Order: sequence, then C-alpha cells, then structure tokens
Amino acid sequence: MRFKDKVAAVTGGGSGIGKEVAKRFVVEGGKVFINGREERKLKTAAVEIDPTGENVGIYPGDIAQPAVGRELIEATIKRFGAIDVLINNAGVFRPKPFLELEESDYDWFLDTILKGKFFTAQAAAKAMKAQGRGGAIVHTGSLWAIQAIGATPSSAYSAANAGVHALVRNLAIELAHDRIRINAVAPAVVETPVYRTFLSSEEVKEILPTFNGFHPLGRNGQPVDVAEAILFFASDQASWITGTVLPVDGGVTAGRQ
Repeated sequence: MRFKDKVAAVTGGGSGIGKEVAKRFVVEGGKVFINGREERKLKTAAVEIDPTGENVGIYPGDIAQPAVGRELIEATIKRFGAIDVLINNAGVFRPKPFLELEESDYDWFLDTILKGKFFTAQAAAKAMKAQGRGGAIVHTGSLWAIQAIGATPSSAYSAANAGVHALVRNLAIELAHDRIRINAVAPAVVETPVYRTFLSSEEVKEILPTFNGFHPLGRNGQPVDVAEAILFFASDQASWITGTVLPVDGGVTAGRQ
C-alpha cells in the first residue's frame, strides 16, 4: 500500500489519465481530491474511484484561474487534514497551424497548461512547506515539448508544455530544502477523451489508430501507462528523484524504426 495515509489532489481528475491516477491512488490506501471544469463529470468519476465516498472529494473549477488551484488545495486539507501529493494533470490539446493561431488560442493553452500548473503547484508547495514533512508534485507535460510532430501542428501547446518542463527543474532546486520533489511525465499519443474535444467520435475511431505505428512499440498509450509512471514519482519509491521529465512515449524519443 504505497499511499496508506497519504492525501493527493489531482487536477484534470474527471477522466483519462487523471481519473486513472486517482483511482489507483485510492486502491493503494490513499485519499484524493479531484478537480476539473465539469461538476457532473467529477461526480461520476468520484463514484468510480470510491463508491463509498469516504476517500474522494471533488472541487470543480478551471485552474486557469489561480484562485481555483489555491481553493483546491484548501479544500483537500479541510476534508482530509493534509496534502502530500499534487498531480498537476489538467491540460488542453487542439492542433492548429502556427500561422492560424490567434491570441485567444495562445492564451487558452498558456493559461490552462502553464499558468494553471504554476499557481496550483505554488499553493500545494506552500501547504507542504507549512506541514514540514515534504511532499511530491508531479506534472503532466508532453512529448510535443520535446519533439515537433508535423502531423499535429502544436506550437502554442508545445511552448506551454516546454514551460512546464522548465518549471520542473527550477522548482526541484528551489524546493529541495523543504523535501518537496518535483517531476513530470511527457506522454506521446494517449487514448483519452481529450481528442473528442476537437474530433467527432467517428473521427477519433478513424484517426487515432493511424498513430499506433508512430510509436516504436507499435501502439498508442492508454491512461494506465502514464498513470503508473505518475504514481511512481508520487511514491516513496522515487524519494531520491527530483527535477526529472520522463518521456512515457512508446519509444518515440529513442528514434524511428
């Protein structure tokens, strides 16, 4: 039971990778608070994570607003008495060519991906420091911040996630004295509901399988693939690891076959 008596807050916890992380965190003995923009989705996810409701709470809101991240941490501590882990997973994705991007697109990516993670991490780190027993913050970054993928033009998205990766290294140094570890995962194509935000269900069924061969291991990722890496970083098994961005990408960053 890696997370017995541990408490985590998970942004983007209503579906996909975030929900899988929250579910496994509870199975391994912990308690979680999940955040997302849609209250209905969070309530449904909470029942899946823990039907008793004893080990899960929800806090709806958009972490692009710094107050939401702060209030999420406050709600977690009020309900469960502490905050040991922050899984900063919330994000958005929509390919769009650089020459077609507008300021509103840019702000949408930067506010949710970078600003949201920045201020939620700040709130969690302040609470962890006050508790005096350390903690772990794990960000979801992106392969797209490491490599440019021509099939999915994503300059603003990639720039935002590159900021997340830089944040990992900077916070790892600043917060090491307080025993707060900061790491990130950088997934490639993972089959989550995010693709349905800009593709129809039929397009998802048609297009996503075409990316299987993009990965040297021959398949797209599943939420559990990334969740396992996140939970490792969140656990004491990674107690001597901080400042790391780990590609969880089916071998993409290794090269092409």
